[in-house]
Amino acid sequence: MEPTDDREGTMHIGAVAERTALSLRTLRHYDEIGLVSPSERSSGGFRLYTEADVERILLIRRMKPLDYSLQQMRELLEVTDAISGPGSSDAARDRLREFAQEAAERREALERKVAMADEFLARLRELTGPDGG
Repeated sequence: MEPTDDREGTMHIGAVAERTALSLRTLRHYDEIGLVSPSERSSGGFRLYTEADVERILLIRRMKPLDYSLQQMRELLEVTDAISGPGSSDAARDRLREFAQEAAERREALERKVAMADEFLARLRELTGPDGG
């Protein structure tokens, strides 16, 4: 964890970028659009992220390969906040189940695409022959 000038247990954006494998630009964009904002700012104005912030960012990162929109990512974060907060509702839990089902369907579609890509590559290898030409 990078040292900070204000709060113990927080990370600067560079450390978060390294942990999440996202660019600084992406993290700044998420902050600018209000998707995931750092919990604090240092006295110098630097973004300071907590472990909880990083977990939210990792959740978003896991949604990216499944082609979720930023609005859908925002909705999922709202649902997870509602469930983890006091007095979580059945509606929030139902919506989370819907997200889980949709994610499973998107994953299956992605698996089908990968299988088709594998078939395509195999056919290209057949056409090029054992020596590649």
